[in-house]
Amino acid sequence: MKKLLIVLAISLFAFMDATAQVEYKIVTSVESIVPNGLGRSRIISANETKDYKQFTSTQTEEDNTRNKSKRSEIRVKGFDETKLLNFYNLGGIRFQNIAANDALIESKINTMIEEGWELAFVTSGVESEGGKGDGQGIFITRYIFKRNKQ
Repeated sequence: MKKLLIVLAISLFAFMDATAQVEYKIVTSVESIVPNGLGRSRIISANETKDYKQFTSTQTEEDNTRNKSKRSEIRVKGFDETKLLNFYNLGGIRFQNIAANDALIESKINTMIEEGWELAFVTSGVESEGGKGDGQGIFITRYIFKRNKQ
């Protein structure tokens, strides 16, 4: 009986250790705040993985060699792009567009949850118009999901 309990405890510990492995997925929404509806708004989700180590160099006093990766090597060509509406149109801020974007983002989040992902973190930032003649601006939100590795 004692041996059975030990085997059971080891098996349980191994199972718990295996389920502790998680993976993360980032989904980004970019919403234009460019006046007159001239910007582009999207939900972006990469379908490829990249190993950051291939594009990283470690700087030291003895060796300050920079990573020589080409931009084309870093780019991801496999990704999902979901069209969103811009915050502004010719008439100004468009609340109906914001509600439509919310519905699409909510649909993406709910789909991810149905696929076993858990929304772990959300972070956002804005780069707004910098004054007369700038005409640039985006509102970006990153949704970070996690789930047990499969």
